[in-house]
Amino acid sequence: MADVLTVRAALELEVFTRTEVRVHAGERNLDRPVRWVHTGEIPDIHRFLTGQEMLLTAGLGMGDTALEQRAFIRRLADARAAVLIVELAGRKFASMPRAVVEEAEAVGLPLVGLADEIPFVETSAQVHEVLVSTRVKQLIAEEATSQAFMDLLLADEDYVSVVRELARRTGHPVVLEDVTHQMLAYGGATPYADEVVNEWSAHSRAIHERHHPVAPHAPGVPTASAASFREVVPCARQPVILRGESWGWLHLLHGGVRPSPAELRTLERAAAALAITLLSERESGARASQRQTALLNRLLLGDITGERFVSLSLALGQDLRGRGLVVVTARAGDGEPFKDGTLARLLQEAGWPAVVGDTGDFDVAVVGLPADSDATAVQTLLTDHGGRGGISRLVQPTALPLALRQSRSAASVAAAAATAEVRHFDDLGALRLLVALSEGPELRQYVEDELGPLLEHDALVKNPLLPTLRAFLDCGGNKARAADALFIQRRTLYHRLEKLSEILGIDLTRVDNQQRLQLAVRGHNLLRKPTLRRT
Repeated sequence: MADVLTVRAALELEVFTRTEVRVHAGERNLDRPVRWVHTGEIPDIHRFLTGQEMLLTAGLGMGDTALEQRAFIRRLADARAAVLIVELAGRKFASMPRAVVEEAEAVGLPLVGLADEIPFVETSAQVHEVLVSTRVKQLIAEEATSQAFMDLLLADEDYVSVVRELARRTGHPVVLEDVTHQMLAYGGATPYADEVVNEWSAHSRAIHERHHPVAPHAPGVPTASAASFREVVPCARQPVILRGESWGWLHLLHGGVRPSPAELRTLERAAAALAITLLSERESGARASQRQTALLNRLLLGDITGERFVSLSLALGQDLRGRGLVVVTARAGDGEPFKDGTLARLLQEAGWPAVVGDTGDFDVAVVGLPADSDATAVQTLLTDHGGRGGISRLVQPTALPLALRQSRSAASVAAAAATAEVRHFDDLGALRLLVALSEGPELRQYVEDELGPLLEHDALVKNPLLPTLRAFLDCGGNKARAADALFIQRRTLYHRLEKLSEILGIDLTRVDNQQRLQLAVRGHNLLRKPTLRRT
């Protein structure tokens, strides 16, 4: 059975086979949903309608003049009636009035005439029976969908599994992105969806940030046509809300076929399941079950103190007592987590006791150094082996929670760098403030306010201008040095800078404007997370 009862389907019910049924107007809208059935013979029947009703009448309240009849039809259309069915058995009309047909066609209201009388009470009963049966089946399907996502949560699956399940249940490709429009997962791949994914920034920014959903019957469907901003496949988008803030969006790439209400409800349930999954990942910090990872998780959660962590580390064979401690948050040079315990092996070979665990995004290690050492030795070790990450200050056990935050901040800066590097917390300078702001919506909003027009421009062109702006700012506004750094002629640079000024609406020669853009560019670098995971 269809997800909703349409006017077309309702006219195929048994009660309508007892007479001749003719569609006089509005045939293009016969697929409108029918939510209820109403009967009436009064001129102001529209006052009792709330939308999507099938209105049955003998025509007694439609009026005698063409003017009255046209007004009657307009009022029904304004009340969003699904269809008007008029009995033409002679009680009021023997044929459909011409004014009624013309006005119904003009406003798009489906107008149906019945050649004979039929019992309206039976019509209502049959329609209501279908509506109730449809709703019961919807509830059963929704319960099965909710249970499927609940099973994933109970099995401790991550967001990739949720994306894959959503794609399987809807039959449409699905993309999960964060607030910076970076893809995190892609499920149910198809050739046309691959084309969208290959130019994801154009789709995500140009379509969804500049076009709002149509209301109210198709939430999440952009009003942009396929020809807008190139040939972009339409999709439904559902926000993933985490702790009252938008963490990202789920995109259902439905192509040229509008998603059904059931598919949109499945999309909503998937977004809710994702929020729980992501909250779990934030709180626990890891997915692995090894003892050292579990111990690090407890420290990350604040479940144990730094002193207790050192005590429990001894039970795992890692003696951190009487040593200076540094926290390392690192990845391999390619941005992926270390493989096969590489980080633990490197620290062991250096002779440093360490508790090492996989926290999902990074490997984290609490390293014990001799009293006469400093964090420089650890930084050198990771750099020599092509690592990418951050290192905290040397601390005592009581300050381990603070050191965890320091290393995470340094690792965030290193992750945004173009090449692999290992950053020490003390070397971050003003970037420390940006990293702190990146945990909430403030930095994202600042970047969008300052760079939004430029990012939209770059999403739709082959030669983006953001690299030129970045080089110009890195060179302190020196045009000659910037041209050399970009390997272009100065005249070309001048043209690009004029274009940048036009897009951003500011004077790039002013030092204060350069400073605010430098913060925005660095913030944009921090917010970009190359963590695409394709299912």
